[in-house]
Parts: sequence; C-alpha cells; structure tokens
Amino acid sequence: MSKTQRSFTVYFAGALFTTKDLIGNAYLAEAIYERSHGRYRSVLPQDASPRGRSPQAIRDHALRALFAADLALFNYDGLELDSGTVAEFMAAKFADIPAVLLRSDARSTTARRPQPWNVMTSFFPRTATVLLPSLPLYHGWHEKRHPRAADDVVRLAGLHASADAQRVCDHIALHCVRAFDRLVALEPVMPKHLREEVYQWLALMPGFRGKAKALRKEFERCLEQKVKRDLL
Repeated sequence: MSKTQRSFTVYFAGALFTTKDLIGNAYLAEAIYERSHGRYRSVLPQDASPRGRSPQAIRDHALRALFAADLALFNYDGLELDSGTVAEFMAAKFADIPAVLLRSDARSTTARRPQPWNVMTSFFPRTATVLLPSLPLYHGWHEKRHPRAADDVVRLAGLHASADAQRVCDHIALHCVRAFDRLVALEPVMPKHLREEVYQWLALMPGFRGKAKALRKEFERCLEQKVKRDLL
C-alpha cells in the first residue's frame, strides 16, 4: 500500500487543562479527520488513561504515545510556549517523527521571523509550520455573515458564533492536512544503520518505569511499524 493510501496516527500535543483547551483540541482533531477523509487520526492526550496518576506515570504515558505515533502536531499558541509541548517536540525530533508546528495565536512571542517563537525550536528537518491567526479569520467570516446591527439574541440563539468558530477550525484543519501530506512524502533523516540503536536509546533515555527488557521490546515493535509504513 502506498503512502497516499495509508492512514496515519497523529500525536496531538498542546495544553489540555481548561475547557477551551479541551474543546479546541477535540474540534481540531475531528476536523483533521474529516478533512483528510480519515487519513490522519489524532491521538488526544486528554483522552488517555495512564496507569497511575503520579507525574511520572502521566509523563511516561505521553512520551510512549508520542514515540508510537506516525506523526505529531504541536500547538504553539500563547505568549509563552507551553514547556511540556516544547519538550515533546524535541523528543519527536530525536525520534525523527514528522511534525507540524501550529500557531493560531495572533500575538507574537518574539520579533524573530519567519517563525514567531524561540529560534531554538526552529529549523528542524521533517517539520512543517502552519501559521494562521484565528481571530482575524473569525472576524472575517463573522462580519461577512452577520451585520453588526444584528440583535445579540439572534446571534446567540442561532449559534452563529460557534458556527463561525467551527469554520475557522475547518480552515486550520485543512492546512494541517496539507502539511501532513507534504511531510509523509519526505524521506527520513535518520540513517538506516542508526535507527535500531537510536530506538534502543529512546527506550532508556527518558528513565521510563518498567523492566528494561519489556521497554526494549516495545520500542523494537514501534520501530518495526514505522519501517513498514516507510516512515523510517
């Protein structure tokens, strides 16, 4: 089966601690699935049930899900980037996982261009950037469809605001799908003769809880699946 016919899992990295986070993540994951006709299936950490509730159990579960995924999407919104998301992005690059950096925040985190975030998370291979400020998009659709004179009750009862927000989400999802399509067509950066050693190291490097032998087997299976799917 060619890459254009396969479906891929996408690790969905970003904040998940507020109602806005949860709703936004769910909307975008579903929109990506719909826009890609099921080609990209997001793995939402907010839906995960790690074994144990300790900070390390939560971290271990997230990293193992990331390493097992085919691709990853990292939400780079906020005046300060979420430190956990940045850590996950760096881990993805160690594993040569194709990644999309998404920013829908109109505010700038730095004066640097073309990417409005710290230069140390820029310029990595097999990485695509999607920069789509959501507020101007929302205003454009909202003002076009709803005159300013419209009654607040009409807008609220008609669910106009949520419909316009969904259009923004669909637009961003389409650009993410196009970015994923470009990424899966790229050749791996990691040399073939290094990949077994790298994935053995990834099983040890984070200090996962569990037996070393079982962890090595898990990462061997992970690597095997990526090789079969022409991702490594």
